[in-house]
Amino acid sequence: MQAAGDMFPSDWSPPPVEFLKRRAVPADSGAPAQRLAGTAGPRGLRRLAHQLPEESKQEPQDPDPVRGLASLEEPFWSTAGTSPKAAAPWVDAHTSLASGGSECYVNSLDYLLQEKRERALEQEREKLLLQGCLDLNSLDPDEEVPLTPEHRKLVERFSVSLQVIPAVHPGETVFLPRHHPLPCILDCSHLKPRSRLEELFLSSPLAQQLSFLRSGLLSSLYLTSGHHPVPLLRWLFQLLTWPPETSLGAFVLLWDLSVDGLFRQSDADTSLWCPSLQEVTAAFHSLGAHSPALQPPGPLQHSGSEASLSRSEQQDAPQETAVDSSLSCICKFLTLCTLAQPGAYADGSLLGLIELLCRAGLDVGLRLLPKTDLQQLLLLLLDNIQEWPGKLRPLCCALSRASDHHHNLLALVQLFLDVTSRSRQLRRQLSLVIIARLLDQQETLPLWQEKAQLSSLSHLLSLMRPSTLGQYLGPETMPPGQEQQPKASAQLDYKVCYLCHSLLTLAGLVVSCQDITPDQWGELQLLCMQLDRHISTHIRESPQDMHQTKLKDLAAQTYIRWQELLAHCQPQTRYFSPWEDI
Repeated sequence: MQAAGDMFPSDWSPPPVEFLKRRAVPADSGAPAQRLAGTAGPRGLRRLAHQLPEESKQEPQDPDPVRGLASLEEPFWSTAGTSPKAAAPWVDAHTSLASGGSECYVNSLDYLLQEKRERALEQEREKLLLQGCLDLNSLDPDEEVPLTPEHRKLVERFSVSLQVIPAVHPGETVFLPRHHPLPCILDCSHLKPRSRLEELFLSSPLAQQLSFLRSGLLSSLYLTSGHHPVPLLRWLFQLLTWPPETSLGAFVLLWDLSVDGLFRQSDADTSLWCPSLQEVTAAFHSLGAHSPALQPPGPLQHSGSEASLSRSEQQDAPQETAVDSSLSCICKFLTLCTLAQPGAYADGSLLGLIELLCRAGLDVGLRLLPKTDLQQLLLLLLDNIQEWPGKLRPLCCALSRASDHHHNLLALVQLFLDVTSRSRQLRRQLSLVIIARLLDQQETLPLWQEKAQLSSLSHLLSLMRPSTLGQYLGPETMPPGQEQQPKASAQLDYKVCYLCHSLLTLAGLVVSCQDITPDQWGELQLLCMQLDRHISTHIRESPQDMHQTKLKDLAAQTYIRWQELLAHCQPQTRYFSPWEDI
């Protein structure tokens, strides 16, 4: 014990533990729930839920839990007015749940009714969704559902046109699919065999001659001997139009034989077999070219029926890949010819080759494929022209008629790279001629005067106004009596913007290929004014028509580019000096 004045207790023994000792249970303590339920009624039941856990800690555990639950059930049944026998099923279920786990699951009548209503609503929603899906499947996709005026006005306000100015030209159908190549017969009439193996090769049919090529025997036969007969080279060049399984091997052997011949001969007597314009045209015809400009001028030298292909060649790659591979081989060999012998072709043949290659480059199947070999060959052909100033005009006139579509003509101009002086001059002159041809101004403007090109372009810009370009599209694009219809007017507006986009791109090529001097600063400034006055301010830009937005963007970029040229070529201002004349 601790005294009143002591700060620390004198007895440090532990306190007595009373709650661990067994004690006698009072007579009325066996049914606390009954006492509370009888005295307080329903409120006593609420207090019972909180007091029972506290009292259960002090009461000894009953060895029979079911008997204790039965003793607790009596006040509940007396309060609810129901006998325990009537609620026996519920008691059995509750007892089994309580004995099976530590949690107690109690379902009230209101909760069960609410759950039943929710299930009924979910079933009704599912039926409505299934019925809506059946109605959608039963509709005809081609049948137009009538719209109310309010819905139609809303759709027209926020609709977006699917007509967009394409980034790739439509192309021309130049090469038709050809499942079997034309036969290539080796002319052995003027060949004298020098060995037993060569005699066997020359006397064999076409199928065995091709097996000589694929196995490599033909390469070892002619590369080691140094004998390169022209009929063999011509036969290998014709095989370049066959499927890749044959054309690639023929190209490798043709290249090796030609280069080997260049190294074996002296510098004074350098001779290389080069295919003529007619032979190149015949090769293009073998690839499937059907255009009249690509047909050989005379009858084809090939004879006989179509050769039979092996099973692997009949199941060849797509037609576009095969044509591109053959064109690449032909262009590479012609590049070797123009580099080794610049004077092998006359100017007329060079112009014909350029036109032939440009028309072939516009093929529909070759639009998305790179044309590096073709562009490199075009640059070499331009540099080999002897009378360049005199051949520029007929070349531009021939190329401007290669297609009737403005976007194809733009793609044709872009085939010539802006890397040499001749290619820059051709791009500039050809673009101006195409613009004048599309606007019917070929005979009224001095297109061939180099100093008057910017002034001619300024006049052509005034005719590129979108509101007046419809008259240059032809009568087939403007059917009579349909100018006021919405669909016809929208289609006409798209075609006008498409044409204006190509014309404006060509105009940018004319200016970019010019060497602007300070003397031409005023003409370039006039071009900027014409562009802003006749094109930029006449484009009705709207979020529904993306082709108008693209045209507006091109006009803005062109204007900015020309303004930069104005800033670089601005003439220096001269200040007044009173001592200049003294």
